[in-house]
Amino acid sequence: EVQLVESGGGLVQPGGSLSLTCVASGGSIYDDVMSWVRQAPGKELEWVSTIDQHSYNAHYNDAVKGRFTISRDNAKNTVYLQLNSLKIEDTAMYYCHRGDFRNPATWNLPRGQGTQVTVTS
Repeated sequence: EVQLVESGGGLVQPGGSLSLTCVASGGSIYDDVMSWVRQAPGKELEWVSTIDQHSYNAHYNDAVKGRFTISRDNAKNTVYLQLNSLKIEDTAMYYCHRGDFRNPATWNLPRGQGTQVTVTS
């Protein structure tokens, strides 16, 4: 079974940047659409971004469009999320998700343990 491990979160000031990494093990994500999702305290999971299997298409939540960039390296079984121009409202636990999170049928697919992003002045 594929396991996902996220890393790269941290504490940053507004306007700062972070680079998140999701490494898959126990199987290949080569044929998988991959997403990043986030969950702020007391709120539901929120879709952030999705990338197709071969990086031809990437999609973003309007709240992060122009600031975040999703990418992947299939040779490394890894998905990335670059977070720029961070805002306080970006504070959340960020999870890597197998599948297109916009499709509810994927909600039961595995996610990692998450990496915390905290934006504070």
